[in-house]
Amino acid sequence: GALNTLATALLKIANDLRHLSSGPTSGLGEIKLPVIQPGSSIMPGKVNPVQSEQVMMVATQVAGNHQTITVANTHGNFELNVMMPVMARAMLQSIGLLANSVDAFRSKCVEGIEADRERCRELLELNPSIATALNTAIGYDKASEVAKTAAKNRESVRTVVKKMDLLTDDELDEYLDVRRMTEPGVPGDE
Repeated sequence: GALNTLATALLKIANDLRHLSSGPTSGLGEIKLPVIQPGSSIMPGKVNPVQSEQVMMVATQVAGNHQTITVANTHGNFELNVMMPVMARAMLQSIGLLANSVDAFRSKCVEGIEADRERCRELLELNPSIATALNTAIGYDKASEVAKTAAKNRESVRTVVKKMDLLTDDELDEYLDVRRMTEPGVPGDE
């Protein structure tokens, strides 16, 4: 069970990293994975997330080995289980695959991940949910109007607030400080 649990956790992490790196124009693109090999022959410039994909394949094999062990274990009779060799082989294969996979994933992928700060900032500024931070300054109804307008027009909250002439640039900098939004406490309470 423990090897399968590790494998499924790694599969989720690898898949999340794959999606976070998708792009450059039609994906999330929040992170950049190291380039390991040339990309697709049909899509020049594409970077294949090969390290994430190898982890996903290994995790799938480990899940299969887990099922093999589970079924083989049901064939034990009294103090004898003739399926012990297949169980041992499946377990040892899983250990070896996971050890090699994790080492390669760490050294060839995880250690080289970089945040695409510009893309993250762009996505954050286009997210109408940050208008919530304006509640204390302009009230809920106006903040809600700002959020809806920003979403409808695909504009940043900052742009909409400026167009509506609701706050100064300095006030916007203070209220839309996303770093502060991620810290504990109530906005405006110092």
